Amino acid sequence: MTHLKIGDLAPSFLEFNQNGEKVSLLDYKDKNLILYFYPKDNTPGCTAESCSLNENYSVLIKHGFAVLGVSPDTQMSHQKFINKYDLSFNLIADTQKKICKDYGVWGEKKFMGKTYVGVHRTTFIISKNQIIEKIFHKVNTKSHAQQILESYK
Repeated sequence: MTHLKIGDLAPSFLEFNQNGEKVSLLDYKDKNLILYFYPKDNTPGCTAESCSLNENYSVLIKHGFAVLGVSPDTQMSHQKFINKYDLSFNLIADTQKKICKDYGVWGEKKFMGKTYVGVHRTTFIISKNQIIEKIFHKVNTKSHAQQILESYK
């Protein structure tokens, strides 16, 4: 779905997190960033993916990663999601879908014979110098952290 590929410069962004604080790609320039796009808070797959990253957060940090989630949900929805699952990282409220479009993850989808527009679940690993190192199009929601770590072995 995305037009971006490994080796491309990651599109910059500046948007609000769950607390109304501005978050920028530059905020993560000293870490490798796991930037994951997901369709909706509190849905089974999105919850499994977020919890996988959260349960392995300390391991990811030890490996030099930071984690940042993006969905079109509101700040309030993100706050509730973070509180419900005690998530340790920020979620961006991309309500205008600008970041989703810049990263090429907003587009036509099909589910149960119906076509609609939404977020294609995708994860980008962005290096310290803001270059896209890896792209996960087929995200294993239940063990996404392991999927990421195994790709670095």
